[in-house]
Amino acid sequence: MTIVDWLVGPFALPFMQRPLLVMLALAVALGLASVMVTLRGLQFVGDGLVHAVFPGIVVGFAVAGRDGLVPGGLVAAAIAAVAFTLLSRRALASDSAIAVVLTLMFGIGVIVVSRQSDYVGQLQELLFGRLLTVTDADVTLTLVIGAAATVAIALVWRTQLFRAHDPLAARASGHHVLATDLVLAVSVAVLIVAATAAVGNLLALGLLVVPGAAARLLTHRIGWMVTISIATAALAGYAGLLIGFRASVDYGIPLAGGASVITTLVVIYGLVLAASALHRHGPRTRPAADARPASRASVTAPEAVR
Repeated sequence: MTIVDWLVGPFALPFMQRPLLVMLALAVALGLASVMVTLRGLQFVGDGLVHAVFPGIVVGFAVAGRDGLVPGGLVAAAIAAVAFTLLSRRALASDSAIAVVLTLMFGIGVIVVSRQSDYVGQLQELLFGRLLTVTDADVTLTLVIGAAATVAIALVWRTQLFRAHDPLAARASGHHVLATDLVLAVSVAVLIVAATAAVGNLLALGLLVVPGAAARLLTHRIGWMVTISIATAALAGYAGLLIGFRASVDYGIPLAGGASVITTLVVIYGLVLAASALHRHGPRTRPAADARPASRASVTAPEAVR
């Protein structure tokens, strides 16, 4: 067996092609969303949305089986996204509001699923995903959701980038901050639903947070940050599926596809973090970067959002 066959051969099988397509679609959409989540510091909001969509997914699963996962999740995602956005603007602090809602929603989800006959099996599937058993319909639905969310995020990108740099100036300049916040929150929420169907509710947060965090360690240029974030998520999807397949087929070690992908993603982040630390503390051969004028594409430059 050649190295090319070892690396590419498994994806000639239909049951490996479908998960790869799902992961690549999620990589593009979540890679873009992850950058904005990182720049806005919305990691805890993402965690809240992950927990908040759980009861919708559970109810959809209880009513219509696997076909009800996404519709139920989308309804819960829309409600949770609006609730988080509005609560964060009221008297409650944003983190407090999110903590209250996510605890309530996740508790409701566990109560509902515990009423089902196959409680353990269904809960495991909902929490840890079913990446290797996705169908053609799942692939199509993921592509549609990913495309719609990507377009929505792109439409509010400049305003959200401005908001990340200077929230007060964004409001004072007449931008529709609430509307764009709602668009971003709903887009992230529906992407979490799509990711939950693939890698499970507990692991979906990794796809939302880690790619953008890794990209931020490597560059401050927005364009490169998006590119690296998408590439990181795509590489983790491919490598995680390959590792899971090889471990199972070649060594008889069964590995869950979703868990393999997320573990690979975290390993990539760890390597990037280590490389970034070494570079930061290594010998300098030229003047420090902060002695030079900021680039127009830097996330700290106001011109980047105009």
